[in-house]
Amino acid sequence: MSSAPVSEPKKKLSARGLLAANLLVLRRRRELSQEALAFEAGLHRTFVAHVERQARNISLDNIERLASALGVEPFELLKP
Repeated sequence: MSSAPVSEPKKKLSARGLLAANLLVLRRRRELSQEALAFEAGLHRTFVAHVERQARNISLDNIERLASALGVEPFELLKP
């Protein structure tokens, strides 16, 4: 009797993880540095770096600012 290998369930990313991953992808797609994105969003470069590393808890206001700077709707930053 042969059994099929059991695949590990995909680990669900936290909201913070989704935000970090989406922010990084969108920023790179637009060929923006962290500094350029931060400037467009009215935030500090180190804040953007911390968000991308999941080291900061971010407010909805700042999600809106980053989304606006990237030209997307805020929900797109949290979309799986």
